[in-house]
Amino acid sequence: MTWIARTPLAVLGTLAGLALAAPLAAEEEIYPITEPIALEAGADTAKVDRLIYRGGLVLDPGEAKIGGISGLEWNASDLYAITDDGRWLIITPDESNAQLLDLTGITIGTLRDEKGKKLKKKLAADAEAITKGAGGDWLVSFEQDHRVWRYETLGFEAAPFPTDADDLVADAEPNGGLETFATLPSGALLACGEWAQETARPNCVRINDAGAERFALPAPPALAEHGGAPTDAACASDGACYVLFRSYKPGYGNRAAIVKLTDEGSETLAVLDTPLSLDNFEGLAVREQYGKTFLYLASDDNFRNCAYLSAASCQRTLLMKFEIDTPEAALPPPPDAPEPPANYDTVNVVLETGMGDITIALETERAPITAANFLRYVEEGRFDGTKFYRAMRLEREPKPNGLLQGGTQFDPKRILPPIAHEPTSQTGLSHTNGALSMAMGDPGTANGDFSIMLQDQTGLDARPDAQEAVWRNGYAVFGYVIDGMDVVAAIHGSPIDPDKGEGFLKGQMLAEPVTIVKARRAAEDESEVGAGEDDAGKVTASK
Repeated sequence: MTWIARTPLAVLGTLAGLALAAPLAAEEEIYPITEPIALEAGADTAKVDRLIYRGGLVLDPGEAKIGGISGLEWNASDLYAITDDGRWLIITPDESNAQLLDLTGITIGTLRDEKGKKLKKKLAADAEAITKGAGGDWLVSFEQDHRVWRYETLGFEAAPFPTDADDLVADAEPNGGLETFATLPSGALLACGEWAQETARPNCVRINDAGAERFALPAPPALAEHGGAPTDAACASDGACYVLFRSYKPGYGNRAAIVKLTDEGSETLAVLDTPLSLDNFEGLAVREQYGKTFLYLASDDNFRNCAYLSAASCQRTLLMKFEIDTPEAALPPPPDAPEPPANYDTVNVVLETGMGDITIALETERAPITAANFLRYVEEGRFDGTKFYRAMRLEREPKPNGLLQGGTQFDPKRILPPIAHEPTSQTGLSHTNGALSMAMGDPGTANGDFSIMLQDQTGLDARPDAQEAVWRNGYAVFGYVIDGMDVVAAIHGSPIDPDKGEGFLKGQMLAEPVTIVKARRAAEDESEVGAGEDDAGKVTASK
């Protein structure tokens, strides 16, 4: 098997006689050859402790000799990785309904030194961890020659990044440096050395503006007996950090574990042991999507890949995805004197579809810009003849679960100019069951496409403390279905065309989109449905 190169992006160091400040490493984009891997060979195992398996891949090294992955970080829509031989990778996953199915491409580049020169030899090039710093720069830690470098852009020259983590590894073995490096939402750093916890020599340090705090983070008992040590970490928007531990014992092989670290202490989420699919896991990334937390694990094949070595000691490059199974929070006790529901101005509209009518209460008081935009589409007939075309389905209870999307699909004859974004942190609305939300790319780009929630999808709400901009802004709720959720569910359950759509949309497009025959203001008798509890479970009443 080989990897297929595509569109090499060699960048010249000079252009028309003008020298660049630092040369950009030549980048290469390739289509990777992968094979799916089960969590347990020959079994239907779908969960280990608190982790739900969401798919995995075996990556063939190919002509690019991809391997040695030692650090992983999720950023925007891709996984960023660094390798033991001084390269960086941008890995683009192909997923559907949160399942890792394949990779659509990998971009490969070379890490540079402080003068912009390519790193050479193991001593200089042994990169072990990568994290996106609070300032938006990339921080990369190295062992052998223990150090942390800062990159404004991967592929350009490095700058020194002295931290209190340097003291942690001052006396470390060449192959036992800063294997773990992560950034918290506060901007603080978490760093751990690659050695087992010792009372006299703490293996981790937290670094913030107030200083550095060293502490010992022990491996779970199943790994501690084999000398388990931290190999990577990443932090979520709520401040929780997830630390990957790995152990190896000759004659036994690899074990791995995920430990959740918070201000209150540590908790083991899962221990990965035989007969599960295992290898030398050294990379971990956190991704937050749809209110869920996902972990990606990557293994380091030490450039002894089983694709070209037949020895029993050969290794593989694995990429596996897990979802953290979060227990349902206990409901708070009811208040002694429940407050009466608040009433807000709303306008009811009806979407007449080929499968029945859907009545919506537009939140004209709480989301005035977005509701007015939708109402204009209704009153100008711009929705008439459009379609419900996408059904994203989530495999969790209660079902049906996910969202239904419809609208103008960027038809230039129908769309109006985009509108200002109204985040849920401003409106006080939420992506609960039956909520209508604007489809958009970046904030301020929404026009004539919208989604209807089936069950609560509050992960789409704005989270001002989130690291990624898309989740800081969230999506804009502007109304709720007050009658016809059975119609929404029926459309959502219509047959899917597995070949329609591209990227993450593939497998979500309806085989026969359902037409919105007409969109109109509700008649007076139809508006009365909004005066009480609706079938989406939300009180919406017109004043």
